[in-house]
Amino acid sequence: MKRDVLKELQEFLVESPGCFHAVAALKRRLDAAGFTELSETERWSLKPGKGYYVIRSGSSIISFKLPKGKPEGFHIIASHSDSPSFKLKPDPAMWSDGLLRLNVEGYGGMIRHTWFDRPLSVAGRVLVEDGDKLVHKLVYFDRDLVMIPSLAIHLDRDKHEGPIKIQSELLPLLGATDADAWKKLLAEAAGTKIEKILGTDLFLTCRMAPSVWGAQNEFLSAPRLDDLACAYGSFAGFLDATPKGSIALHCVFDNEEVGSRSMQGAESTFLKTTAQRICRGLGMDEEGFDTAIASSFMVSADNAHALHPNYAGKYDPVNRPKMNAGIVLKHHAGQKYMTDAISEAVFKKLCKKSGVPFQEYANNSDVPGGSTLGNISNTQLSIRGVDIGLAQLAMHSTYETMGAADAGYLAQFASAFYGGKLPAVEN
Repeated sequence: MKRDVLKELQEFLVESPGCFHAVAALKRRLDAAGFTELSETERWSLKPGKGYYVIRSGSSIISFKLPKGKPEGFHIIASHSDSPSFKLKPDPAMWSDGLLRLNVEGYGGMIRHTWFDRPLSVAGRVLVEDGDKLVHKLVYFDRDLVMIPSLAIHLDRDKHEGPIKIQSELLPLLGATDADAWKKLLAEAAGTKIEKILGTDLFLTCRMAPSVWGAQNEFLSAPRLDDLACAYGSFAGFLDATPKGSIALHCVFDNEEVGSRSMQGAESTFLKTTAQRICRGLGMDEEGFDTAIASSFMVSADNAHALHPNYAGKYDPVNRPKMNAGIVLKHHAGQKYMTDAISEAVFKKLCKKSGVPFQEYANNSDVPGGSTLGNISNTQLSIRGVDIGLAQLAMHSTYETMGAADAGYLAQFASAFYGGKLPAVEN
């Protein structure tokens, strides 16, 4: 049965108020599909033709399918689980003037003004003391819990002209209640006592539901499209694919929005050690691993800037992607993207073979762009590849917009990529 990727993506977005819940949602789908969970602290026993996954720190996950025969290398698609938000500081309750606010700091480069006057909540994880053990528990207040009210324009006529300060202007309002209300709410959500909570990673999350809209329902708007749209679109194709000669490997890393320099980020050893353990589990020696890596290809999938009709001058005069026009191939002379002529040609050949439309992106030469996963992961494990994305508007807003057809294009490409062979390239 053909997938309704748009519907599945919306369901996944609702299940994923933050990075920890996104990984948990992927885990549920892998378990339902018969994959086996592996632990980094235990020996792996791998069988050809089977599927496995491993989770690091609760917010990054690598899943893979083994071919039945001897593998020729890895076919990898990588995306990220995190989105720009605000992280709660330790002991965040701030009581003043009969109102309780939460003390937060910025996580990533968000469009700050979009966080005002939206229904928000809190999601993440807590570590709970249970005898001699520390138990990891997911927490999500599945209701409109907090809000950041904006200041009336009558009280500050020039408020849109200056920078918005997080510490003084973007603290969410929790309630007109007592100073201990936050600790009580958190303990109740975690199913424990206040004194048993020993660690937290908690973030604000936008509660607005995904919406399909437009004259012909051609747009999807939702929180966290960057980068959960790529994470799920590629995952859907991964589930559908049957690897022929290479190992199909799907990565979702945390902390891309803050530079990927963490034990679970793209610059960590997570991908390298996982690939090494897979090769060892299949009986390869060190040179066999090196040969497999040299025969591999990586697709770094992180959303791209769609042409905004109100700001056309911000874009390159020629390479300006549109929503619903296919997967975006990214280029950058300064190596912020891993695409080169060889990987570009391989990607385009694969798209043509699988019937997936593609388009190309380059920055306006006078407007610096961002970086992403591809070259960062290459600092640990050098693999030829491309940077791609799905064209979107309002990147890093609390509520972003993309083409309703584009996640389906990515799923179609991913299925063909994971289940096929790379075109031969002359040396």
